[in-house]
Amino acid sequence: MKNELEPLALTPELVGKLQELRDKYSLTGQDLISNLEGLLYANYLKYWDYIHLDTLLSLQNPKTDFADEKIFITYHQITELYFKLILWELEQMATHQSINTKFYTERIKRIDRYLQNLIFSFDVMTEGMEYEQFRQFRMSLLPSSGFQSAQFRKIEICMTDFAHILAHTHHEKADFSEPIDNIFDFLYWKQGASDQKTGEETITSIHFQQKYRNDFVELAEKYRQKNLWQIFLELDRPKEAIELLKNIDALINIDWRLAHFKSAVKYLKNPKGEAVEATGGTNWQKYLPPRFQKIIFYPELWTSEEKENWGKKWVEKTINSFEN
Repeated sequence: MKNELEPLALTPELVGKLQELRDKYSLTGQDLISNLEGLLYANYLKYWDYIHLDTLLSLQNPKTDFADEKIFITYHQITELYFKLILWELEQMATHQSINTKFYTERIKRIDRYLQNLIFSFDVMTEGMEYEQFRQFRMSLLPSSGFQSAQFRKIEICMTDFAHILAHTHHEKADFSEPIDNIFDFLYWKQGASDQKTGEETITSIHFQQKYRNDFVELAEKYRQKNLWQIFLELDRPKEAIELLKNIDALINIDWRLAHFKSAVKYLKNPKGEAVEATGGTNWQKYLPPRFQKIIFYPELWTSEEKENWGKKWVEKTINSFEN
């Protein structure tokens, strides 16, 4: 038997809410009754509709029949979703009308959690696939590469002054006021986007820049005064933010890169121990290790010794763990 509801009591609280709804919907040119009627006929919101679950689960489309390729593609999609969250936090800080230290540090802590989750979960890639399966299905992915993650490049641009993501031979002498387009070709990842055999720029890099270069230049100009470092300076270098900035600097430029390096050491060496090319043809042995690139977002916050030995102990530990 259907439960009967008690007659509706027009309490002051209910009347107040109805008045607020009337004021809100008056801007539509319709009266409150019409809008309440629309609410009456609307369907209930369901979880699977809200997150577009069916669409989300339909996006994993491997190129081969190797079972472990499903792991590979799904984890990369998860990574890109985390990147989206990081960019959302950076955008909030850059566009906040009256940002303060509390808002700033809370968003950095969010970014820290996203990065920690990504790094902790990377063993899904490093330990979670069969070596032979990976070595075979990867050949169907040529010449695409994780190198082509535009969101990661955008994170780098929004995190620091553009000069700090140039190749280390250029960033110290770069003119911070120079148009981004003039110094774009000195980006560190462009230096690593060369074929191991010929030294020529890879088709992977060429395709990537054809699609995104203009977006990157525009974003870098937009964030010239609103990147994470410039906001730190604008807030007069709050002490409570220093360790937070150093931590995400190390997470991105040491731990995240090292997670990829560990995976490459495992999967991109043949049975004789010789390095093979990444799917994009890049020289991963020189591109991935943090101590070679020495990309540091906030060099002013680190000691000379820390910068000199950037990532060295992490790389040595990883290499030894594979050799022992």
